[in-house]
Amino acid sequence: MVNRLLSYEELIFAAQLKVRDLFYSYKEEPLPFHHFAHTEVVVTRSAEMAKALRMDEKDQAILLIAAWFIDTGYLERNGENREMKAADFAGAFLSSRDAAPELIASVRECIMAAKFPGNPQSTREKILCDAAYFHFGDENIKSVSKSLRKEDAVLHDKKIKKSEWRTLLISNLSQHSFFTSYAQNLLDKKKQQNLSLLKSKDEETENSDAVVSPVLPSTELVQEEEITTIVSTELKKKTTSREGPGRGVETMFRISSGNNHRLSDMADNKANIMITISSIIFSVVLSMLLQSLGDNTSLVFPTMILLAVCVTTIVFSILATRPALPKGVFSKEDIDEKKVNLLFFGNYYKMNYEDYQEGMNKMMKDNEFLYGSLTRDVYAQGIVLGRKYRLLRVAYNIFMFGIILSVLAFGISVIAII
Repeated sequence: MVNRLLSYEELIFAAQLKVRDLFYSYKEEPLPFHHFAHTEVVVTRSAEMAKALRMDEKDQAILLIAAWFIDTGYLERNGENREMKAADFAGAFLSSRDAAPELIASVRECIMAAKFPGNPQSTREKILCDAAYFHFGDENIKSVSKSLRKEDAVLHDKKIKKSEWRTLLISNLSQHSFFTSYAQNLLDKKKQQNLSLLKSKDEETENSDAVVSPVLPSTELVQEEEITTIVSTELKKKTTSREGPGRGVETMFRISSGNNHRLSDMADNKANIMITISSIIFSVVLSMLLQSLGDNTSLVFPTMILLAVCVTTIVFSILATRPALPKGVFSKEDIDEKKVNLLFFGNYYKMNYEDYQEGMNKMMKDNEFLYGSLTRDVYAQGIVLGRKYRLLRVAYNIFMFGIILSVLAFGISVIAII
């Protein structure tokens, strides 16, 4: 069966779902730095720069699809040519969606251009390079460095010394350049500060190594190792003993909510298409056909069918997009019993700020209340989506079968006239 050709927007959304499934279904543990959350950051930065540089729809689609797949090369832990692996993942995905060969080639080229230190030719390739290495201009380069060092140890099964890692990071920052004016204005200054900071630490380490220090007895070394082990064990206990779901569950909520919003936007767009098409047909019928019905009475019946189809389609399309508002008020009992979702405006838009703030404070202090509200929010979005798509399906069915019936009726009427 041949797949329906997807629009650019649908193709980007499908790429997001595919990459999310790749990361969350993969057998290995997520890497410390190149994980799905990092991919989301790369996509967000790419979209920001594309908007700032006024990129057209096709180039933006190529850029964002490449951005979604840029980190998938890290799913294979062995090997170094990660951009090629990411390009293969993207190519296989696009081929399965019957994308045009030139689109597939452009996405692959965009990903390959991001191989460090980057060799971009087009604007979209420059944006992806800057988004992929946005962290070089990060405010907290120390945290980024730690994550990258841990990841390097996982990928190469060998922990590199701090001094060696710092030297490597200094080399990478020195070789790297931001390519777009957007990234240069935003990040160049901070990147240079990060580079100076790393170099100053490197010099401090060299000076401290030059000072002769007494060698610690082996017993002190053992004690230091024991202390380190005890501290790390206690930290693990504290981390695992925290109540509430972890980052993976929070990411799931964020992705689910974002996907529901995109599906809602797609439903609204489809409803608008139906309303526009039906309105045009309705206007044409009223302005042209009705004038000639007096001379051709046999056309009255098919014309009435066509008008009825257009009106019914418009009604169902409007119903699919018509907003429904709850009462906008919650009680103290709702808060105490944790039954209200404070994340949806429809539950509080008639409340005063003090009552809402009190409810939010209680929710933020109670993990069960907080995650229960998130669950209700996603569930409510799903209910609304189900209603939208159900009505939209009815509208499309009425329009499709109604148009067929109208054309047949017009054909029969014309034959009768002849």
